[in-house]
Amino acid sequence: MSMSDPDRFRLLVVDDDAAIRRQLRGLLEDEGHVVTEAADAAQAYDAVERQRFDAVLLDLRMPGEHGLDALVRLRDVAPDTAVIVVSGEGTVANAVRAGQRGAYDFVEKPIRDPEALLGTIGEAVRVTRLRRRPAAAAAHAAETGALGIVGESPAVERMREQIRRIAPSSGRVLITGENGAGKELVALALHSLSKRASGPFVKLNCAAIPRDLLESELFGHERGAFTGAVQAKKGRLELADGGTLFLDEIGDLALEAQAKLLRAIETGELERVGGTRTSRVDVRLVAATNRDLSEAVRSGDFREDLYFRLNVLPVAVPPLRERRTDIARLAAHFLAQFAAAEAKPCPRLTDDARQLLEDYHWPGNVRELRNLMERAIVLVDGATIEAVDLLPWFESQPDDSEDAGLKGKVARSEIDGIRRALESADWNVTQAAAGLGIDRTNLHRKMRKYGITRRG
Repeated sequence: MSMSDPDRFRLLVVDDDAAIRRQLRGLLEDEGHVVTEAADAAQAYDAVERQRFDAVLLDLRMPGEHGLDALVRLRDVAPDTAVIVVSGEGTVANAVRAGQRGAYDFVEKPIRDPEALLGTIGEAVRVTRLRRRPAAAAAHAAETGALGIVGESPAVERMREQIRRIAPSSGRVLITGENGAGKELVALALHSLSKRASGPFVKLNCAAIPRDLLESELFGHERGAFTGAVQAKKGRLELADGGTLFLDEIGDLALEAQAKLLRAIETGELERVGGTRTSRVDVRLVAATNRDLSEAVRSGDFREDLYFRLNVLPVAVPPLRERRTDIARLAAHFLAQFAAAEAKPCPRLTDDARQLLEDYHWPGNVRELRNLMERAIVLVDGATIEAVDLLPWFESQPDDSEDAGLKGKVARSEIDGIRRALESADWNVTQAAAGLGIDRTNLHRKMRKYGITRRG
């Protein structure tokens, strides 16, 4: 079997327990897959920088960096690679946090159902390959236009107008907003509409890089500057010369690096780590954070002078729950994007499915919605996507949250719709199914699920 075989996957298993790694490796290699092992987050980063994987299986509790923090960096370094969290810390809170940080799924250890795990891996790999198809990017560009921002809510229109006004200037921008709200998309829009659009757009996630490596990533280093520096390397500031540098999660930048960044902003000059030569750079700086930097200044975690240098032109990205009128449009956009990449017809969201999406509180914002629509394209068959198809993927939320009532509302709505269709068809299941736009087998399944029977 060659590596071009679509049924053969390259997988990375990240777990500090050698016995667990052996167990997973044996299971996966028996299926013909190629497995690379990593005992901690640092080894995982080395692995994903050396080669592309179809999926990563990631533990949470490991020596050094916790798996939830490692997940952020893995998604930054390899954004198209699906990550499945495989952990003994199978709490609702961990599952929710993993989903918000971009995990494809959460599987509990010990592995009690190997077949189910293999199925999850197969679905995750399909998502990875879907993300890598050029058609996905083409569909996205065709739908969103120059700004790349979908939505017509007042909040989004105000943000678009703000972007158009400030993009042509050379002023530094500070983008604020929750995780997954679309801060990087705003940064890209600012770059694409600026005078530097033909120059590079370089990004650095300050939360995804270990603090002892941040300075090197930002300013570069000379050969021999530290252990492992076998050759000189340009930093992100040099790479962005003539263009835009996007510093995501700037609030996590170490104080020492903050001081050096401030100097680079004020002078336009930098020195690589371990070097003595000063270089000049011409870079527009766009920073983003999900933290309250003014509070970080008061607590001493962020330099006040750097805060004022960065916060020249502020842009606030609204969370998805504050732009509910955009949710159905965004969902349809993502479905079209991934259906095009899969070369399959684009399914339609039913009214109940749209209502479910609009009523949900979206703690993971647009990123969470995007992931949900990817999963729907992979897993849901048929011309429509119904609320009942999406409901199981909301089940990681706490039972006492507003979603418990939401699920009951959706279920009652679907029960009423099925019963009305059956009564209109005089309980002829085939005719009722045709009226509902689903097949007869699917209707029988729903009737069994909800216990719907003819009264009297």
